[in-house]
Amino acid sequence: MWSFQRLTALLVLTMALCGSGAAIAFDEADLVKLQALNACEGCDLSGAHLYFAKLGGANLENANLSEANLFGADLENADLSFANLSEASLRGADLGRAYLSSADLSGAYLAAADLGGANLENANLSEADLGAADLRLANLSGADLSKANFYFAKLGGANLENANLSEANLFGADLENADLSFANLSEASLRGADLGRANLENATLSGANLSGIDLSTAILKGAKIEGATFCKTLTPWGEDNSGC
Repeated sequence: MWSFQRLTALLVLTMALCGSGAAIAFDEADLVKLQALNACEGCDLSGAHLYFAKLGGANLENANLSEANLFGADLENADLSFANLSEASLRGADLGRAYLSSADLSGAYLAAADLGGANLENANLSEADLGAADLRLANLSGADLSKANFYFAKLGGANLENANLSEANLFGADLENADLSFANLSEASLRGADLGRANLENATLSGANLSGIDLSTAILKGAKIEGATFCKTLTPWGEDNSGC
């Protein structure tokens, strides 16, 4: 039998969705199952309002959370591998050490979210907003980060090997000690970014904006820099103003 607390919570969520004029897309039984077990593998929770939800360690593998509102939610150590989080709102959410391998986060709003130590290997974050997000020591190897916003994001020590960052906005991002080997940074904006001791070996930087950044301690062996904008850029060969 459902508890009064769970029924009340479900009613509030339903009223919130109806009041906003949004269609209720999620499966109500799946929502109750998640509340009871802290697990709902493969569940349909699309469009659900789960703001500030306590889901630390939850098993949501392959769940559909597209367009869900997870503002401020606790998803620390949660398993969201292969989950659909496209267009979801995760602003300020705690995803520290969460498992998001192969998850779809395209167009998701992750501003100020904590993704420190999270596993995002092969995840899709194209056009996602990660402004001021904490991704220190996160594994983003092979991830699609094209056209994503990383302005002032913390990516220190992150693994971005072979990631697609084409046309990404990395303005003011902290990439100190990050591994960007074989990454695609073509047409990306790196103005004001910190790339101290970053590994850019065999990375593609063609067409990237490298104005005003310090690459003097970065590893650039085999990097493709043709067409990149250098202006007041500190490099291992001195200050480069060839693009001013």
